[in-house]
Amino acid sequence: MKKKLVLAMAATMAITSCAVPVLADDAAAEGGKIGISMPTQSLERWNRDGSYLEEQFKAAGYDVELTYSDNETDRQVNDIQNLISDGVDLLVIAAIDGEALNTVMDEAADAGIPVIAYDRLIKSDAVSYYISFDNYTVGTLQGQYVIDTLDLDNAGDKTYNIEFTAGDPADNNAGYFFNGAYDTLKPYLDAGTLNVVSGQTDFDSVATAAWDTQTALERMQNILASYYADGTQLDVALCSNDSTALGVTQAIESDYAGKNDVLITGQDGDEANLANIVDGKQSMTVYKAVANEAVVTLDLAEAMLKGDTIDDSLITNSKWDFDCAYDTESYETSEGHKCPSFLLVPTVVTKDNMKEELVDTGYYTQDDDGYLHPAQ
Repeated sequence: MKKKLVLAMAATMAITSCAVPVLADDAAAEGGKIGISMPTQSLERWNRDGSYLEEQFKAAGYDVELTYSDNETDRQVNDIQNLISDGVDLLVIAAIDGEALNTVMDEAADAGIPVIAYDRLIKSDAVSYYISFDNYTVGTLQGQYVIDTLDLDNAGDKTYNIEFTAGDPADNNAGYFFNGAYDTLKPYLDAGTLNVVSGQTDFDSVATAAWDTQTALERMQNILASYYADGTQLDVALCSNDSTALGVTQAIESDYAGKNDVLITGQDGDEANLANIVDGKQSMTVYKAVANEAVVTLDLAEAMLKGDTIDDSLITNSKWDFDCAYDTESYETSEGHKCPSFLLVPTVVTKDNMKEELVDTGYYTQDDDGYLHPAQ
């Protein structure tokens, strides 16, 4: 019988570094060394990913070498080269720039080290598998939230103004997030129910380098000054993730002339953004349970190192119960070269359901004032 991937509350579960479901490894791992390369510690979510992955692999009996590259591609290349030199048996890499690791991926292949692209696809055929969430669905969930909240299907002649803020062009996922949202909202844009006053509707115009909060803040300040200073009402700020949403929210608080509450989307469940949701400043976030992503990564890594056949049975045979799809068609590391992928399902979190989705599952605790904090 599968075990539900639900975290125990801190009062009943003792984990030293983070609240993550530690697998009781009935068939002990044969051991080995796992190299994990994360992009940066400046974004909250990558700290969670790194901690969850390290905890999972160590609990299963592996040695782990974990690096963070401070959002510098050259540093990540150097980090990976060092991991290769240290003789790791498998690499788990969340790329800063999925287009910039080809040479070091060739080095890994020459050394006989398999690679799992974690959360962000790496454009190299040396990558064996890709593990992520269904990133297009992240965007569709944001778009559908706008549709449902504003009841756009029954808007009649009413028009709502919307502005988009997307992510880092170097991040392969950013286009999927944006396209999922834009494609979902396009019928309403075409019909005039939604209107982008700035006219900025293509990805390149709305992208945010490095997902940087300050960059998103300054861009939204410029939009507000240029297009909304005369009292034009902004109804929706669709942001692809929480770090950009944080900047957009700050800009709206300081520079927006309107008096209405602006619907603001996000993604990741960062602590500051969850506080903004509690306070009514941000409307929703799409939460990706990275503990689940770590579990799938461990299951996949163990199967790869054992030489097992890998297909959707990896999901059905897992100790844990989570929503995930095995996809062999959607992603390519080069033209015509499909990368088999394991894609988990994200969740919409709002003020109304955050206790059920984040607190009751043990990912976060809730203080007496209603604010959420990552479980420790």
